[in-house]
Amino acid sequence: MSVQKIKEDVFSLRANDWNRTLFDELIFLPDGTSYNSYLIKGKEKVVLIDTVDPRKTEELLKDIESLKLQRIDYIVSQHSEQDHSGSIPEVLKAYPMAKVVTNKKGKEFLTDLVKIPEDKFLTIEDLGTMDLGGKTLKFIFTPWVHWPETFSTYLLEDKILFTCDFFGSHIATNDLFATDEGKVMEAAKRYYSEIMIPFRTSIRSNLQKIKDIDFDIIAPSHGCVYENKEMIINAYADWSSDDVKNVVVIPYLSMHGSIQKFVDRFVRKLQEMGIDARPFDVVTADIGNIAMALIDAATIVVASPTMLAGVHPKIAYIAYLANVLRPKAKFASVIGSYDWGGKEVEVLASLLGNLKVEMIPPVLIKGDGTAEELKGIDDLAEKISEKHKTLKL
Repeated sequence: MSVQKIKEDVFSLRANDWNRTLFDELIFLPDGTSYNSYLIKGKEKVVLIDTVDPRKTEELLKDIESLKLQRIDYIVSQHSEQDHSGSIPEVLKAYPMAKVVTNKKGKEFLTDLVKIPEDKFLTIEDLGTMDLGGKTLKFIFTPWVHWPETFSTYLLEDKILFTCDFFGSHIATNDLFATDEGKVMEAAKRYYSEIMIPFRTSIRSNLQKIKDIDFDIIAPSHGCVYENKEMIINAYADWSSDDVKNVVVIPYLSMHGSIQKFVDRFVRKLQEMGIDARPFDVVTADIGNIAMALIDAATIVVASPTMLAGVHPKIAYIAYLANVLRPKAKFASVIGSYDWGGKEVEVLASLLGNLKVEMIPPVLIKGDGTAEELKGIDDLAEKISEKHKTLKL
């Protein structure tokens, strides 16, 4: 962990988790992650914005001590999940005069999750302010950028917007600012794909809420600080919009080679028609890469053999994940193989019930397929191409 200066009397206290390989025990983290706290020294009051994962508490306390503070007056908890709130009890022990600043819903969550006592809370309202002496905080509620209590904090004089999970990225790095923009944006997209996709409507409304605020810097509680704020704001506007790209995502599984042959043919046909086809073998694929691809996809085609009259459990898992994430895809279909029959299509349809998509008739092929059956794969690709043309991609 390290202390880095953002502006005068404004510091980043970042705990890099270099070795973390999974987040929410779901998405692979190729670059680890970080938990960011921020400390602001006013002439009269000192504020800590968010804390860190409990596994990094000792590092946070050491970095606070290195600033040689007499006191911490307030701990602003913008989001109650434990990777940001888990160190609050230990910070309160070290600085018992501090109050925990949050909204009513945050107070409820923190009481349950990390057992903050009632007398330690200072409850704020939307657009409320706090004077630190030469530095003024303004609290902007941004609910459902992951959890219902989440809010952002605007430091008026320094034009910094602290956003917690909003605009975060899964990346452990010694860089304070997002200097390697390509790498940071890929990490931000991976982060968005895991937790933000289901809340697109809320994200759009919260983007509108902050658009007229005069800030220069975005400081999230995961990843790098953004001096190029338009880079991440524009990405969020794109990812959360209803616009899709000329992309077909194809999660598939092949037990005896037939589905692999069908998918290879399908991908070639789509590519011939200028469509970005992205196949993912669900046995070996990085789930995060599948989730990132779903952000852009106009169409999802699941390809699977029939297993025990239904679908393979690994395909069921991916279908369930897509159903939970609720990406903005417009169309979906199935490529299946069978020997003696089953209800593969019906099972997949039930697993994808949350998706607001038009279902294109599936292609079901017995065994290795006849020439006529295999032509059905080409026909499906052509139908998808025609559907994509209606979207004016």
